[in-house]
Amino acid sequence: MQTVIVPIDFSDTSLNAARYAVQLLTGHYGVNLILYTLCDKPAQTEEAAQKLEQLKTSLRDAGIVKMEVIAESGSDLITELEKLARHRLADLIIMGITGRNAIGQSLIGSNTLKMVGQKVCPVLIIPAEAGYQDVKNVLLTSDFKSVQSSTPTVPIKKFLKPFHPQLHVMNADTQHYVALTEEYQAEKAWLQESFQEFNPQFYFLGLGDVDEAINQFATDKKIDLIIIVHKEQSIFSKLFVKSHTKKLIYQSTLPVLALHE
Repeated sequence: MQTVIVPIDFSDTSLNAARYAVQLLTGHYGVNLILYTLCDKPAQTEEAAQKLEQLKTSLRDAGIVKMEVIAESGSDLITELEKLARHRLADLIIMGITGRNAIGQSLIGSNTLKMVGQKVCPVLIIPAEAGYQDVKNVLLTSDFKSVQSSTPTVPIKKFLKPFHPQLHVMNADTQHYVALTEEYQAEKAWLQESFQEFNPQFYFLGLGDVDEAINQFATDKKIDLIIIVHKEQSIFSKLFVKSHTKKLIYQSTLPVLALHE
């Protein structure tokens, strides 16, 4: 990774995402972390830039990362953030909850989900209560359907490579009580080959409640981060509905890396 953007609205949750980002990237040289804020009016940008500089200074206690600040004016965060990500060839956007009000502080904000939908680059979602843990165990969820065409292996491996974690690949399906079909065995073999450097371990759980299965599995295996590949027709796409997102991300306090197929 070379360029990572963290949107800041100075809410507690966005500041927590910034701290997480610094801790995550410390020791990974060559990465440039951009602290970004959008102001309603041009006259506000100078003051906002000063606040970002103060934040930049305070974040040095959390770790050592090259940082720069950008404060600009605009009317739509998603439009401006997407433009910045494209112009700077961002590898990753790290977002907390961007809402300023009480509701925004307790749920994954709509801006975060909207940014995921833009498909400009992977988005790492940091729940409000998430504290940083070394990335040692990562859970990749998969529906095991057409994985070769639907699994973005390049950005996933690009994210994982600096951390060298143990990769756990999980499928939750009510049909897998006894044995896997030949089709599933073929999908597994492709994933095994693609992620061999991370020594992937595979789990097929016969559970109907996907959210519950992921949360319980994450607890049992001491998962530090979850990866979800968003597919429009996939069972995992429901995780991007607000109620399911709250259950999976906010209540579990685990970061989620969201990518598109």
